[in-house]
Amino acid sequence: MTKQKIKIICVAAARPNFMKIAPLMEEFKKHKQFNPILIHTGQHYDYNMSGSFFKELKISKPKYNLGIKAGLHGEQTGKTMIEFEKICLKEKPNLVIVVGDVNATVACALVATKLQIKVAHVEAGLRSFDKNMPEEINRILTDHISDYLFCPTKTAVIHLKKEGIFKNVYNVGDIMYDVFLKNIKMAERKSKILTILSLQPKKYYLATIHRAENTNDRNKMKEIFNAFCEIKNIVLPCHPRAEKYLREYKLLDKVNKKINIIKPIGYLDMIWLLKNAKKVITDSGGLQKEAYFTKTPCITLRDQTEWPETLNNEWNKLVKIEEKIILKNILSSQTPKIQKNYFGNGKTSKQIVKTLIL
Repeated sequence: MTKQKIKIICVAAARPNFMKIAPLMEEFKKHKQFNPILIHTGQHYDYNMSGSFFKELKISKPKYNLGIKAGLHGEQTGKTMIEFEKICLKEKPNLVIVVGDVNATVACALVATKLQIKVAHVEAGLRSFDKNMPEEINRILTDHISDYLFCPTKTAVIHLKKEGIFKNVYNVGDIMYDVFLKNIKMAERKSKILTILSLQPKKYYLATIHRAENTNDRNKMKEIFNAFCEIKNIVLPCHPRAEKYLREYKLLDKVNKKINIIKPIGYLDMIWLLKNAKKVITDSGGLQKEAYFTKTPCITLRDQTEWPETLNNEWNKLVKIEEKIILKNILSSQTPKIQKNYFGNGKTSKQIVKTLIL
């Protein structure tokens, strides 16, 4: 790209998006030739799911909030496209940056492409190889219409090559590693979450459940939470979707008596809880990787992962959703071996911006 003033729209929708955008916005502001504009699509509108991240990660207030909120996939994607197109026509950006794999990612990439605006996808090339996951569809479509593909790992680059994507593919490392390295020491200084919850380091388990493939399945939720209820000292920051279905399946009262359910928490508290946990049990793609960063053994309640690197040396284990199997794996002495660094040097945002300057 040329060295003239470049107007860039950065799109954030869900909790992980905010964290990936934060170091990019900070880096863009160091270069006078960039004019970055932040857009919040509104997918996560609860303060603890979005607002707290802007404060903690020192992200400036978005210029636009589309207010899309929750909805069916088609409804959410369609509304995002309608509202985002209006902004693109008004702002006339040179580039749109999308991150991750939520509905807003593919929606905004489609709008920009049709308006002949260049698109950069941060976290390109991830694959679970399960097209039943909406996120997998979003990833594939976004990658195939993007002009710049910023990959977090060598594996992601290989995936793109196998799909015939070679041009403007860059292995820049994982931008979440930038965020983690910057904030883990701050979390140690500032987080009071262990004191608030009366927790001792390595004496509790951290759990999160939010994927639709689990929450929308009554049998899976029963298997997962029956297992959780058999374990002492589980802390579960409860995603709104999980809470909704626990109520619907009439499991919430039982679960509340057995495990420590808390409201969604900010990033600093979350990584400090994660670092000090004995083990994490999750269905989140991002938390698998953050567990790897904190050297916390992880159990993933899914059949596949976008982050196969975390499976090496048993830092992460894919576990079938059956009560007895979940229990066995939680209680097992998961003692991983030495770690390798697959996720870059913590300077991903600098590499992305440097690439866009050229």
